[in-house]
Amino acid sequence: MANPPKTTGKNWFKYFQYQEGRDTPADARNILLIVAALIATVTFQAGVAPPGGVWQEGLRAGKAIYASKKVAFYVFLISNTLALSSSILVIISLTITFPFRLEIVVAMVSMIVTYGSAIFAVTPGESGRFRYVLFVALGPFVFRCLIQIFRAFQTMPAYERIVKERMQEKNLGTERVTT
Repeated sequence: MANPPKTTGKNWFKYFQYQEGRDTPADARNILLIVAALIATVTFQAGVAPPGGVWQEGLRAGKAIYASKKVAFYVFLISNTLALSSSILVIISLTITFPFRLEIVVAMVSMIVTYGSAIFAVTPGESGRFRYVLFVALGPFVFRCLIQIFRAFQTMPAYERIVKERMQEKNLGTERVTT
């Protein structure tokens, strides 16, 4: 790899950006895997051991101290869960063709279940609101599935035929108005 530019300024930023032709897809995949694994590690740990710790004694023993600030705690939980599930989606997507892919998927699903049970254990008795966190965890997966379905639908010959027919109908409608 060439040496980075010696001048200061914005050149260094542009130099370290991904450039097709210079950087290989394998290198990009490996870097994405590292970043996603780091995000998954940090967010998992933050969920299992919430900021501020847990109450040690009394009626709230084992519950998150931070949960006493309900809105802030749920913003934390939702954001943390979204980051964890997004990073797991990236890891699964990038390793889907690897050997032992089934084991990787099982490990990732187990990690999400463990995370869910851990945050459920430290969240004070509000299982009603907890379901929002679970929906957020599914969000990236559902969103990615919808994108794939939409892309598959666009490549179908019937879709192209329908689009052409609608364009022809619009063109015929405008010709009738102008004549």
